Amino acid sequence: DPENIEDYLAENGYEALGNVLSSKSPEDVIEIILQSGLRGRGGAGFPAGKKWQFCRASKETPKYVICNADEGDPGAFMNRRVLEGDPHAVLEGMIIAAFAIGSNQGYIYCRAEYPIAVKTLNIAIDQARNLGLLGKNILGSGFDFDLEVRMGAGAFVCGEETALMASIEGNRGEPRPRPPFPAVKGLFAKPSNINNVETYANVPQIILKGADWYASMGTEKSKGTKTFALAGDVKHTGLIEVPFGISLREIIYDVGGGIKDDKGFKAIQTGGPMGGCLPSEYLDLPVDYEELAKAGSIMGSGGLVVMDDETCMVDIARFFMEFTQDESCGKCTPCRVGTRRILEILERICDGKGKDGDIETLEMLCREIKVASLCGLGQGAPNPVESILKHFRSEYEAHIYEKKCPAKVCKSLIRYEIIDGTCTGCTVCARNCPVNAISGERRQTHVIDPDVCVRCGICMQVCNFNAIVIN
Repeated sequence: DPENIEDYLAENGYEALGNVLSSKSPEDVIEIILQSGLRGRGGAGFPAGKKWQFCRASKETPKYVICNADEGDPGAFMNRRVLEGDPHAVLEGMIIAAFAIGSNQGYIYCRAEYPIAVKTLNIAIDQARNLGLLGKNILGSGFDFDLEVRMGAGAFVCGEETALMASIEGNRGEPRPRPPFPAVKGLFAKPSNINNVETYANVPQIILKGADWYASMGTEKSKGTKTFALAGDVKHTGLIEVPFGISLREIIYDVGGGIKDDKGFKAIQTGGPMGGCLPSEYLDLPVDYEELAKAGSIMGSGGLVVMDDETCMVDIARFFMEFTQDESCGKCTPCRVGTRRILEILERICDGKGKDGDIETLEMLCREIKVASLCGLGQGAPNPVESILKHFRSEYEAHIYEKKCPAKVCKSLIRYEIIDGTCTGCTVCARNCPVNAISGERRQTHVIDPDVCVRCGICMQVCNFNAIVIN
């Protein structure tokens, strides 16, 4: 029961905290986290122990511990499930981190769209405070630390740590140049440590079971397990937890049960809206930070979107660019203007108005935006477009030069036609067409006027004889 601290205590809850406060120095704790190989689960994969070490070394006070719970990737809900189902694991991890770096105040920055998570967190904080696990003189150790929840208004860019801190301070959520890094000058211009929900939730178990136990799972450079939100054209969607090093094939076919309706696999996007789309030749790729980066994608916070062989990859690039362009904070020109230009070109291509030179312009824009943008949102925004250009270039070319959508998804590039001989002239399609684009006498083959047709597909749905096809 996430709203009952007794349940957490019954499962060795806060035992790791007691162990730390009674028998370990801050340096001991940092060394354990370093030896475990725990890496930040927010996307960048920076070693958590090194972050703590840098913040510990900063001389200025006060110091702050911040939990990034601003999960904004479409279809991702890993952090939400941890916060709603096991909030005390996150609190315990944060208290241990605070002891390690020398902090007395912490903040959990959570999306306002997660009202249950916010409610559960506030209940957990009150319960921990009532039992002397938060506040003054925790467990009689002389160590003081308290927490509060700050809600974000849903800006995707606030998942970037400097924008997140600006938002906590009450300012517009915009990133700032680094260095100085948060470990030196973070929240309220003081040393701060920011980790993701999942990162903190791992800490108590590492303290209890040891660095070697944790490091025994995963790969050489990516230790432990990772939660993913498996979504898209896969039979079993949902939240999964797997060890690093598992292959994409195992995730899709063993864990996810294969492609929905037993269709063919086309691509998988890893890392959310700023991740790359990988085709079938990468199915046996081991999932860790380095291998995904080599393949032209990212780990991100853990979103996995599976696509079947009826997916239009140009339309997918347009969809994700629409999201990142909309979520750009607008502070830097490369991201604000560059993503808009990419989106305009992709929309033209999907509308059948692509022209010679569009592919080269997209490649140039992707390169420039990646190197010139201020924060990770702009630097990662071109990834879907770039990876699809690399692996599915022929689809771009078909849209531009042949004015065809191979997947038959882009409405402007498809035509509905009625098959002569198969049509019985029952008139059902004509009676259901919302724009009266179908004509013909009863018991005679009907005809669709392509200039009037809006490609809604209703005729195809109501035809009882499979007499309508898409060309």
